[in-house]
Amino acid sequence: MPKVIKEKSGKVQREVFRQGIFFNKDFGQHILKNPNIIESIIEKSAIRPTDVVLEIGSGTGNLTIKLLEKAKKVVACEVDTRMVAELQKRVMGTPMQSKLQILIGDVLKKELPFFNLCVANIPYQISSPLVFKLLLHRPLFRCAILMFQKEFAERLVAKPGSKDYCRLSINTQLLARVDLILKVGKNNFRPPPQVDSNVVRIEPINPPPPINYQEWDGLTRIAFVRKNKTLSAAFKQSSVTEMMEKNYKIHCSLHNVPLPENFNVKERINNILANNFVEDYDEKRQEQKECPLGELRARKMDIDKFMRVLQVFNKEGFHFA
Repeated sequence: MPKVIKEKSGKVQREVFRQGIFFNKDFGQHILKNPNIIESIIEKSAIRPTDVVLEIGSGTGNLTIKLLEKAKKVVACEVDTRMVAELQKRVMGTPMQSKLQILIGDVLKKELPFFNLCVANIPYQISSPLVFKLLLHRPLFRCAILMFQKEFAERLVAKPGSKDYCRLSINTQLLARVDLILKVGKNNFRPPPQVDSNVVRIEPINPPPPINYQEWDGLTRIAFVRKNKTLSAAFKQSSVTEMMEKNYKIHCSLHNVPLPENFNVKERINNILANNFVEDYDEKRQEQKECPLGELRARKMDIDKFMRVLQVFNKEGFHFA
């Protein structure tokens, strides 16, 4: 005999029980139920009849079915086998069945097949690693239309100097153009999450910037540990100087360069930060001025300034990966 659902569980859980599907919070399962929102996502995706679409977290298939109606093929990635069974039932015996490929398992651990468009209601707990898995995937896709938690989406598009600007912002914007395109309230989901959502359009920059992304990521990791502090302060952390010294010695070994006499990594780093400059805006004087790299603060640094820092350190034999 099925267990009686307590009244405090709420109308949504009773409805879910009636359908025989219990959503797993560990998987971040919040099914988009509003057909108008789904139609709007489909419209903004501009799906072509030749597109192979990747969907992550297909759930019971509300969005998947609409994608199948427009695309040549849909690759649906889902970790929950109960949801997979539900989706398979919906397409069985229809023309859509042959257009659907299902990948069962954790998308972060999967090798993704070819796709040229990604449309998905992302499980929120994997948002950050998934964004970079997609952006570092090759060949590049045309664009992604993804739903994220509102606060995460706002960090993706944040500009230097804003309160939301962080390592996620600059690392994403290095590799892609990002725009907020649709606000989605929490009541459009079953069960409703605790936060509102935003749909974001991510278009990879093609060709990608000619830099080592692992090095870039290493630099921004150092700078944004304390984004309001100067770079000089950020580079004084003992863990940073130890890593820089180790990488410098590896660089010398690989290039058959003898280690300088009386080598002092802290002194070398301080000299680089003090004796290299970049144009920066002086808020007090309200004008552009030459600013030493060491006086820059991550929260206000744009991509060009980080590029300058990376290039200067690389030129001196220092690496961040």
